[in-house]
Amino acid sequence: MIDQLFGSKTRVKLLNMFYANPNRSFYVREITRKIDEQINSVRRELANLLNIGIITSETTNNKLYYEVNQDYEYHKPLTTIFGGSHTSETQDEAKETMQADPLKALGNVELALLTGQFTRDERTGIDLLIVGNVNQTQVNKYISNLEKQEGKEIRYTVMTLDDFKYRHQIKDRFIANIFEAKIQIIVDKHKLLSIKD
Repeated sequence: MIDQLFGSKTRVKLLNMFYANPNRSFYVREITRKIDEQINSVRRELANLLNIGIITSETTNNKLYYEVNQDYEYHKPLTTIFGGSHTSETQDEAKETMQADPLKALGNVELALLTGQFTRDERTGIDLLIVGNVNQTQVNKYISNLEKQEGKEIRYTVMTLDDFKYRHQIKDRFIANIFEAKIQIIVDKHKLLSIKD
């Protein structure tokens, strides 16, 4: 039904992907791989979404990246439709690695977020932060799977909740950079990122 409402299956898959990953940028080949659609239909729909203003584009290192336009006048209603907690097959496909479920195998993950090459913000020097009491072997397996899915090396940091809170309290530069960086939150059980000084 949503396919009919929005005109095309590819467009719906794109909207699911972008709104499920609000701070993440994607390039065309990555998008076609993630939503499993033909490159020509992806390019056509990206041009439509760009034209309407739903997404924005920017070139970095000779690659054209697309991400959701959070200043778009209908951003909130579209987030409700496509980025909400309801599930559909296409939304599950689009979320892929962003889902919290694979993190459950790691142990007690209090906070997990993407930044760096996922959001094109290199202030932190990492791509993934995991905070909690986790099993390092499971973390290694998770990172390995994520690297295979993404087709690139992932720089990551793991720390305990106490370490995160302490480093935030002493205004550690690394933690301060995380608070300032463009991030995508996967899990934040205790709203740690809303803690101000």
